Amino acid sequence: MEGLAHAWTALTTTPAVFAAFGGVAWGILGGALPGISPSITMALLLPFTYTMEPITAIVLLASTYVGAEYGGSIPAILIRTPGTNAAAATAIDGYEMHKQGKGGEALGLSLISGVFGGLIGILCLILLTKPLAGVALYFTPPAYFSLGILGLSVIASLSSGSLIKGLMAGTIGLMIATVGTDPVSGVTRFTYGAPELLGGIPFILVMVGVFAVSELLVQASQPGQQQRAESRQMRIVLPSFAHFRRLTKPQLIGSGIGVFEGCMPGAGGTIASFMAYNEARRWSKTPEKFGKGSDEAIVAPEAANNTVAGTAIIPVLSFGIPGSNSTAILLGGLLIHGLQPGPLLFEQRPDVIYGLFGGLLIANVSQLIIGILLLTPAIWLVNRPKPYLMAAIYALIFSGIYSIDHSLFDLYLVLIAGAVGYVMRLLGFPFLPLVLGLVLGYLIEANYRRSLLLTGGEHRVFIEDPISLGLLITALVFVVGSGIRDYRDMRKKQAAASEGVEA
Repeated sequence: MEGLAHAWTALTTTPAVFAAFGGVAWGILGGALPGISPSITMALLLPFTYTMEPITAIVLLASTYVGAEYGGSIPAILIRTPGTNAAAATAIDGYEMHKQGKGGEALGLSLISGVFGGLIGILCLILLTKPLAGVALYFTPPAYFSLGILGLSVIASLSSGSLIKGLMAGTIGLMIATVGTDPVSGVTRFTYGAPELLGGIPFILVMVGVFAVSELLVQASQPGQQQRAESRQMRIVLPSFAHFRRLTKPQLIGSGIGVFEGCMPGAGGTIASFMAYNEARRWSKTPEKFGKGSDEAIVAPEAANNTVAGTAIIPVLSFGIPGSNSTAILLGGLLIHGLQPGPLLFEQRPDVIYGLFGGLLIANVSQLIIGILLLTPAIWLVNRPKPYLMAAIYALIFSGIYSIDHSLFDLYLVLIAGAVGYVMRLLGFPFLPLVLGLVLGYLIEANYRRSLLLTGGEHRVFIEDPISLGLLITALVFVVGSGIRDYRDMRKKQAAASEGVEA
């Protein structure tokens, strides 16, 4: 009852309700643009949240995440171009249904299954976050240091590309985090006489640069191939209750996988969507219809990636460890407003936590109405010429960044981060380890230094603390396992190449 009271107060005394509606609408439009992922859609909003109340800002970012996961299915169904990575599984059968004249039905199934999966994800978020956060009360400085190392190792090992590239990206993030003032001695370091760097490099600038600006640079370097949806008016056709009831099995399969994958760092909606697609086909009575326009093949992946949008927030609020690019942006929003995730957040700012729960509930329910209303604008937006879209997004980025501190130096940093992100894309380096290294840099360094101060410089404290030891062993398992996997993949490629040469 106390949580309900906090949620009601937060939603009735702040603009959080309007933020929920606005976030969903912005997320759907952003998700509908191919190449503009949920994390980029959220990153574009991040600078504008500086002047907002904490509840409003966090609800806005989280609702954008929810809306973007659904919005990605619109171009996936209409032009077979997923607006988000997670919508790639939906594109397989969604576009087939569209070619058969059932595009409206496919959009309706995507919307309803997404809302249903989102509600399951929010329920799990409400039930699991606080108990898991209570576990963090037993954490000492060595344990927090090891938790940060585990977060980096898991994300680095599960990121696309090689383990070495993931670890290198994480190390670069840690190096950026050292710019500014020493957390223990207060000595300035790596500022090179620039007073703007005394407080460090704000991670909001790095996030916007590596996610949004680098994507725009990639888009600008590609030829402008414009795929257009059909010019005729498209209308969503919502499934009947009897129809949706027949799809209960793939809906539950997708939501179940979404709950599990959302809580796993590094998994995310893309993996959950394809796993749900495969499992729905495995348990379907008509697996032969998959790939030819099966309604089950739309419901399962959409339920999975929308469930992940809720459950992926659990490790962020409980431990401060994001498992995806989008939740890393959300963590950035929390830290911007001085909100440190963990058990103390429930004690010190319950209004923010329960306000977020209430805002997400409103966002998921309102998605049903907003999704119907925004279909026509989303189709129009998908069909705009790329130069106009890119120019509008550039203007949004720079105006948002400049509005924070009215500093041209911040714009330079964003451009530099964008250039670094562009090079990382070309070389196949993942972004998430870099962002995590930057966000977790203070947690890792400060607790490492505190642990050594408490023990007089003895490193044994990291293996004498049982929680710290367990986390370090887990991190080692992830790194070694990923190394073995990469080695096997390399051997397979070499074997295939040698067979090709012999042939």
